[in-house]
Amino acid sequence: MLDQATNRLRQASARSRSKHLFNRAKAVFPDGTTRATIEKDPFPIYVQRGEGAYLVDVDGNRLLDLNNNFTTLIHGHGFEPVSEAVVDLLRSGTCFANPTEHEIALAALLTARIPAMERVRFVNSGTEAVMFAIKAARAFTGRPAIARIEGAYHGAYDWAEAGQGGSPGTDGWDPAPIATPAYRGTPPRVAEEVLLLRFNDVEGLKARLSAASDRIAGVLIDPMPSRAGLMHPEPAFIETLSETASKYGILIIADEVLNLRQGYAGASARYGLEPDLITAGKIIGGGFPIGAIGGREEVMRVFGTEDAKPSLPQGGTFSANPVSMVAGRVAMEAMTPDAFNRLEKMGERLRGSLRASIASRDAPYSVTGAASLFRIHPKRVAPTEYRDAYLNAEEASHMRRMSRHFLETGILLPYGAAACLSTVMVDNDIDLILRAFDHFLDADTQSGKERAQ
Repeated sequence: MLDQATNRLRQASARSRSKHLFNRAKAVFPDGTTRATIEKDPFPIYVQRGEGAYLVDVDGNRLLDLNNNFTTLIHGHGFEPVSEAVVDLLRSGTCFANPTEHEIALAALLTARIPAMERVRFVNSGTEAVMFAIKAARAFTGRPAIARIEGAYHGAYDWAEAGQGGSPGTDGWDPAPIATPAYRGTPPRVAEEVLLLRFNDVEGLKARLSAASDRIAGVLIDPMPSRAGLMHPEPAFIETLSETASKYGILIIADEVLNLRQGYAGASARYGLEPDLITAGKIIGGGFPIGAIGGREEVMRVFGTEDAKPSLPQGGTFSANPVSMVAGRVAMEAMTPDAFNRLEKMGERLRGSLRASIASRDAPYSVTGAASLFRIHPKRVAPTEYRDAYLNAEEASHMRRMSRHFLETGILLPYGAAACLSTVMVDNDIDLILRAFDHFLDADTQSGKERAQ
């Protein structure tokens, strides 16, 4: 196997056009990109087009895409039913100040499938959806504070992001997490109104919510926090959350912007969570910008009723634009129970085979995830909370080597985030992932032996 330096030189040569574009981009963007989530190793891979489960970069390299724009493209790239529907729509206009029938159709589909979504409002992104869900909880309860899970990602609203990037101090982790602002200059009051909870910590959840129950409007929770580790929620944690929130009149806000793809009715239904508000995005837009806030009819009245003005006004120039509405409806109509079941089986096969490869080599890795989602950790024991999943410098180096190895074998594996499958993938694609992982483990084992000598 080529040494690491030679590999990186070869990869740079194979992506000369991407490197050229990045040099151009640095002249117009602050860090050369327009999204903090763009991976640069040492420069981004620029995409020319997508083809089903694969994308082709500007240098002509064809890559199996396990990112799918951060789990958005559940049907992969260029899904023909969506493309055809959007092309037809473009001839009649892309956005209007007036409502269209298209928004009713998508709303009807979502409210019919998702038990917690009795009423719905559309916005333009997952960040907006979470922001308005938090505001709705405040407007309904009259309380200012929000509780959220340590390390989980919920978008860019100040109160949603305080506490998402915690790290251990010099003496390790503090027993009780404390929210800190996400960026310098954030008003201190923001962090003071955010209470952090540890995922799957039953006693901690009960104690912290009880102590601050008079201030907390809602608990913001991703049923399977992706960036925090993609861990399964313990049934006792979900049960305690439901009981405690109900006792103190605290609303439960389920952030399913990413995890709605876990099933026909979403992730909350899968894990027995009954939220008062629920946010959605990504897959419900068919590849176009979208977000949605849904929930109990009683709570959703804060956005207004036919007879009363809203206590929480919500608008947006492109909210419920017909392009996103039509693309989302067509994409979601194709996600039948059979389509979800097929993705589930592919995911089970992949995660099971990855774990078998790890066990056969006694390798220091583990796998988390569910349905069409998976994440590989450089940990012998699969994490159950953010603190378990947090990577030290050595572990981060392992993951970077893994991402580079997958890239060399023609697979785009997200670094430090959930990987996902799409409906256009076939068994050969799963086999390709498994072979790449086997080769990585063998190389990693050999490298470890050489370092030990």
